[in-house]
Amino acid sequence: MNGLKIIFVALIIILGISNSLVGQIIKGKTMLGLNLTQVEGDEVHGFKKPGLFVGVGAMIPFKKNWDVSLGVIYNQKGANQKDQYSETDTIGNTLTGAYKLRLDYVEIPLLLQYTDKGFITFGAGFSWGRLVNVQEWEHGRKVESTTLSSETYNKNDFSYIIDLRIKIYGPLKFGLRYQNSMVKIRTREFEDFSGNKWTRDQFNKVLTFNLVYIFNEERSTSNLNAPTP
Repeated sequence: MNGLKIIFVALIIILGISNSLVGQIIKGKTMLGLNLTQVEGDEVHGFKKPGLFVGVGAMIPFKKNWDVSLGVIYNQKGANQKDQYSETDTIGNTLTGAYKLRLDYVEIPLLLQYTDKGFITFGAGFSWGRLVNVQEWEHGRKVESTTLSSETYNKNDFSYIIDLRIKIYGPLKFGLRYQNSMVKIRTREFEDFSGNKWTRDQFNKVLTFNLVYIFNEERSTSNLNAPTP
């Protein structure tokens, strides 16, 4: 059993124990959405790489309108750029400036959330992600040296999160999330056609649009607001 499976099993056990103790106030959630991503420092600009965002989690109320949220998410990040030019190098390879990077992570986010009037929820927190797949293409050709076993990319991505959620109907919410790496995922050297070289650290940046379904929300709110016997 690898590290990611251990983390996932441990999370399920923790949530199961918590639910058995205070099941009347724990809220569950499922999330499904679309990422628009870029990598700061790769000389490719704009949130042009789409990706999948899917996960499950739990929200634990600790005060009226306040929750601590914990989850497990499959999160696709990366960068994308179409052909920019057409040149030929000294050995006959076609250079187009096209670039594509796909980074797949399993992440555990921890958020502090505040819900105003049962309609809009603001959240902020941090996430740890583990890289589980990586693929990279330059000038339309796959970079074979970029693999999960290589040291090209940092296997861990530590990031901060800002989250906004709006009620659509009942337990269904629409969410908007911004996520930014706090630690570099790679350091890369670049070179232009004139032979000039420079080095840049790289960081993931992610915009997420997602639908969130909350379980046990009304029961949780009623229990928290009930008078103490």
